[in-house]
Amino acid sequence: MTATGPVGVGVIGAGVISTQYLDNLTTFPDVRVLFVSDIDVSRAQAQAEKYGVPGFGTTEELLAHPDIEIVVNLTIPAAHVEVARQALAAGKNVWTEKPIALDRESGAGLLAEAQRLGLRVATAPDTFLGAGLQAGRRLIEDGRIGTPLTALTLFQASGPESWHPNPDFLYAKGAGPLFDMGPYYLTTLVQNLGPVKRVAATASQSRSTRVIGSGPRAGEEFTVEVPTHISALLEFESGASAQSVFSFQSHLSRTGFVEIAGTEGTLVFPDPNMFDGDLTLFGASGDPETIPTTKLAERGTGVVDLARAIRGGVPERASGELAFHVLDIMVSIIEAAESAAFVEVASTVEVQPSLPTDWDPRAATL
Repeated sequence: MTATGPVGVGVIGAGVISTQYLDNLTTFPDVRVLFVSDIDVSRAQAQAEKYGVPGFGTTEELLAHPDIEIVVNLTIPAAHVEVARQALAAGKNVWTEKPIALDRESGAGLLAEAQRLGLRVATAPDTFLGAGLQAGRRLIEDGRIGTPLTALTLFQASGPESWHPNPDFLYAKGAGPLFDMGPYYLTTLVQNLGPVKRVAATASQSRSTRVIGSGPRAGEEFTVEVPTHISALLEFESGASAQSVFSFQSHLSRTGFVEIAGTEGTLVFPDPNMFDGDLTLFGASGDPETIPTTKLAERGTGVVDLARAIRGGVPERASGELAFHVLDIMVSIIEAAESAAFVEVASTVEVQPSLPTDWDPRAATL
């Protein structure tokens, strides 16, 4: 018998990002946050009490909770697959932070296990479900720029160690500017241009160590394990192409830039790490048209889409298959940079339809 009513949610990981999730998940009527867990139980307790969540404790206690249907996995990237597998083994669907995995093999294995068990592994980012990026996709679908041909994305910053109190994991395997920020930009490109066919890239690392600039660990030096600048060229199955820069070594900050050009016009999207923002459309006249959007929600929107998809028996939009294709693109980019040659992207994905214009994560629908 199919369950009805709001979907029970448990959050694993009470770190910095959990605040953004809990700000929203505790206000969405289609989900109920029932439990928060963390390796540091006192941290889980603090978040649970702050947001009025009834339960807190260990991961084992969360997974044993009979009313939790979706586990929101907010652990560090290196733990994403292990924690997601634990949740699947407990009979839970999973929403995991990006990336879905650090390598193709573990990511594919995770999706195969979910399919075997009849469960779902949906994956961040869900920013592409926000009003800004959805409005841009609809404009392209409506033919406002003609046939999309090329794209340019830029993320350039000096790095998160100046503000993040524990930034070392962002420079470890599975992070860096490509794996940390790439999913926002690459997901946006795939949503609008379709699956990627092959990639070429170059990479560099400006320093082998960095220094934490704020918080209780300020002044502590840590090791950089990944490239901190990636320049990539992507060719899509559609024949379109894109150039993308992902950098933690630029003193000139240029972030949030996504431009898609077509036969009839060019569209500049809002920041793909955000849920709203203005779009700018350049047509044949050359005069820019500004298209504002209104934010409905932030992180956690994808959990609502997953909950409604489970109840409705339809595919979720921020699917594990989409996340795996983006992972495959990122791994291929690293391989291309190391080999100085084009690398074929073996995976593909069927992009789900854009959201209806009246879709609202804050509506009670279940």
